[in-house]
Amino acid sequence: MFIDIHAHAYRRPCPPQDGTTIFANPREILRRYDELKIDLGVLLPLIGPETYLPQSNEDILDMAEESKGRFLPFCNIDPRGISNSPDAPLDLWLKHYQKAGCRGLGELMPNLEFRDPRVLNLFKHAQAIGFPVIFDSCIRIGGAYGLVDEPGLPQLEFCLRAFPKLKILGHGPAFWSEIAELETPFDRGGYPPYPVRREGVVPKLMRRYSNLYGDLSAGSGFNALSRDPRYAVKFLNEFQDRLLYGTDICSAKQWIPLPQFLIDLKANRKLSRAAFQKIASGNAVTMLGL
Repeated sequence: MFIDIHAHAYRRPCPPQDGTTIFANPREILRRYDELKIDLGVLLPLIGPETYLPQSNEDILDMAEESKGRFLPFCNIDPRGISNSPDAPLDLWLKHYQKAGCRGLGELMPNLEFRDPRVLNLFKHAQAIGFPVIFDSCIRIGGAYGLVDEPGLPQLEFCLRAFPKLKILGHGPAFWSEIAELETPFDRGGYPPYPVRREGVVPKLMRRYSNLYGDLSAGSGFNALSRDPRYAVKFLNEFQDRLLYGTDICSAKQWIPLPQFLIDLKANRKLSRAAFQKIASGNAVTMLGL
């Protein structure tokens, strides 16, 4: 029923991360997949040291191979790689992992600005080889992880305009909070609880740029929908061709409310069977060439 565009696993036990998170191993993830009726998922390597213990792309490839088709691998590349310069030949690494079977790039989460020349260089090379990119986002440099933008996401918009053939999947609080007009700029760093009184910049950018997609995973994606279910119906129907189901599953007992939220909308005829199927799996099938 579902394809998960956003999952994490570590093959071996690792220290608690961000102070609390103990990552599941692939067997534990697959058990949750069976419970949630998820057919397969995309494993995203965590490579940045800002918060998480870095893991290798090779670990992801091994877990995908051992899963017999239930995990698909993405690779992850730090834009500071090779020479820490804006003209680093990052395509050497990207092409290597594309040949190894990786389907995209992410979760891209260095604590750099979107318009950092090294990030733009990585986007350029990802566009050239046809990789979609999943990013995480935050609101500040230091004490955080994820790409940084100002209120209104002007740097993301610059990237959407500069790389029109690059499929960019928005993710994280600093992205999804802006589904609505914010009461204060500080709200963009968390999960605003108030309804969508006026549309924010996210739907406006999605109308303007056909290369912007939505990764609905994690608390940020779920909050964007559940904070105002009436607006969620409008948003899901309007952008049904560019929204992708995801969990951002990390731990074995993680609460994942999005599947039931979507199923209930379909059962109540607020989301058509066709729209539900696109969001649940069809858009991922198309994007990943399955």
